[in-house]
Amino acid sequence: MKPASNPLGVFERYLSVWVGLAIAAGVGLGNLLPGLFASISELEYANVNFVVAVLIWVMIYPMMIQIDFGAVRDVGRRPRGLIITLVVNWLIKPFTMAALASLFFLHVFSASIPAAEAREYVAGAILLGVAPCTAMVFVWSQLTRGDAGYTLVQVAVNDLIMVVAFAPITALLLGVSDIIVPWTTLLLSVVLYVVIPLLAGVATRRALTRRSSDPGALGRFVGQLKPAGVLGLLATVVLLFGFQATTIVTQPLTIALIAVPLVLQSYGIFGVAYLWAKLWRLPHNIAAPAALIGTSNFFELAVAVAISLFGLQSGAALATVVGVLVEVPVMLSLVAFANRTARHFPAAA
Repeated sequence: MKPASNPLGVFERYLSVWVGLAIAAGVGLGNLLPGLFASISELEYANVNFVVAVLIWVMIYPMMIQIDFGAVRDVGRRPRGLIITLVVNWLIKPFTMAALASLFFLHVFSASIPAAEAREYVAGAILLGVAPCTAMVFVWSQLTRGDAGYTLVQVAVNDLIMVVAFAPITALLLGVSDIIVPWTTLLLSVVLYVVIPLLAGVATRRALTRRSSDPGALGRFVGQLKPAGVLGLLATVVLLFGFQATTIVTQPLTIALIAVPLVLQSYGIFGVAYLWAKLWRLPHNIAAPAALIGTSNFFELAVAVAISLFGLQSGAALATVVGVLVEVPVMLSLVAFANRTARHFPAAA
């Protein structure tokens, strides 16, 4: 019997359709009601939008409930997924992004993009490449039925490394020495997207296990929440595209050109990590999140640094915004691919 999983199954089966409709709705509503979206976009602090934060809570809360801290303690005995995540995120991804951005913006598209703008687009792409995901990876992990506890450890270790590695790697690739890490954005994002939903999930899990001795009660409760999580994802897509609706309509060619190396980077990085996980014979519930963490980006951090270094109207800021726009469709296509290829990986231990 699978009564709890059926609602999510319907959403998952047609998720690309729903996302396409959400993108169209966001662009349409953003142009019809620009004042509304401008007001929502102003509900932020340190480049962290609180409406989007609430929607992300809705998306990741079900996964946080599933985290078994007893299993988290065993991650040290299964380090390979964590090794893949860290090597790809910090030793490969920033440098491949810099190379691809330079290739396309400074050479392939040189006839279509002025040199000064091209250099700013390269900078924006680099900032995306040096900022691995903190929040949305929980959503991608949940959609691939990833190990919730293992994903939490991967994100936590990534965040710790980001504190010390983001500034020097960014400085190296941008060729500047005065990189100022927006600590408020970084710390607020970690608290909002990881700490608060994690505490809520832990409290809920304890309450459910104390209230009922039925081992299936937790699973049924999570199953009831999952459709709301997908609706939260669609609402997030509507907002993100609504915020940038005017830019999408007025600069479609520029956005398309910026998107090319960002999309290629996403698929390439996923391919490297996923193939590595396959060669190491990792179970799919660890392999898929390990590949998706490096592919997804911490766009709040990237946008904040781009604005602080180059200005709100700069090409660097625009490139980071395009990264936001392409991320959800690209990541959902990779989620679908990961789910279709799950049978080629060992079952969860």
